[in-house]
Amino acid sequence: MSARSGSQTSKLMQIRKGMLWFAVIGTFVIGIRHLLPGEAGSGGSFDAFCPFGAIETLWVYLTRGQTLKTTNLLNFAVLSGVLAVSLVAGRAFCGWMCPLGAVQEGLAKLARRLGEEKRHIRGKPAAGRLPVVIPPWADRPLRWAKYLILGLVLVASTFAVYPPLHEICPVRAVFSFKLETSLLWSVLVTFLLTSFLVERAWCKYLCPLGAALAIFNKISPVQIVSSLEHCNHCGRCDVECSMGIQAVPENLHDAECIRCLECLETCARDGSLELKVLKP
Repeated sequence: MSARSGSQTSKLMQIRKGMLWFAVIGTFVIGIRHLLPGEAGSGGSFDAFCPFGAIETLWVYLTRGQTLKTTNLLNFAVLSGVLAVSLVAGRAFCGWMCPLGAVQEGLAKLARRLGEEKRHIRGKPAAGRLPVVIPPWADRPLRWAKYLILGLVLVASTFAVYPPLHEICPVRAVFSFKLETSLLWSVLVTFLLTSFLVERAWCKYLCPLGAALAIFNKISPVQIVSSLEHCNHCGRCDVECSMGIQAVPENLHDAECIRCLECLETCARDGSLELKVLKP
């Protein structure tokens, strides 16, 4: 089973964009819902809907039979859904369902419109200066920061009362409508500014959930595969990759790939790239 034709890819891209819109609207609705009285009796706090909250509270739940404050068993249900998607399609959650990813995509598009001298032509480097491309010598080490953050969170969660990222979570800052501290305001401003300046900066460098899901890119049956005999190495897919993966046809199992399908959309040679369900 595979998908490669232009019409098939366009339909998948429309579905992906629709799902991202749904994720954004749904998360905003959850944020608005928790502005209403009786938050605790209406399904738990805003944090209870976060899949990463399950990772943060896992150790405490296994060792003490309880969860960190602002989390509950709903976190595990949400994480189970995310893991199910990841087992099938790798980091597709990041590219298809994550509300923060959708916001970042929107800000990157806005940056292109404001920063380019001419209309963006797919497969060609932008004429303008936005979004900024981090040079490889800085980009490579920065990519490891999200794994360091994941490790620190796992350690901190063993003795925490609240989820370690509770006060600096960008999801809360963007969607919860409860910016009660100057720290959360600074997180909101930093997230919006960095997402405008650098495409998917949070996904590339800081997201611990993305770090936790990266391993699934190696084992999931849904993969983008390349045929090097059809590929002429034009570099169109490298230009359009929102995660900044270089030499895309040779690195389709890269841990950074979020299955956004931008490489398929921009590819001009039939048979070079295909979305396939691989047999065991």
